[in-house]
Amino acid sequence: VQVVESGGGSVQPGGSLSVSCVVSGSMFSIVAMTWYRQAPGSERELVASRTSGGSSNYADSVKGRFTISRINGGNTVSLQMNSLKPEDTAVYYCTVRAYTDPGAWGDYWGQGTQVTVSS
Repeated sequence: VQVVESGGGSVQPGGSLSVSCVVSGSMFSIVAMTWYRQAPGSERELVASRTSGGSSNYADSVKGRFTISRINGGNTVSLQMNSLKPEDTAVYYCTVRAYTDPGAWGDYWGQGTQVTVSS
């Protein structure tokens, strides 16, 4: 299973960015796709998650500003980030929980993509 992120970059405060994540490989089913982020000197934190059943949850710090969506038959998840703040600066990681066969599941991580919010 391979997880590849794209997007990110630099933007001024108040601006918008989008990051995407594509999962490929041999999978039986996807359970959930989740975005985490890690700022320098900080622990990794959950940003947003979307299950295969269609439910989403968000960190309190991004509610109302970020939107997670699954597209392309469910193998792609995007994170639309609006009204960005300097404290959103971090490396954003996508993780996918998937069954590779009916009896075995695992968490698969991408390499991360940098998001920088600065004036």
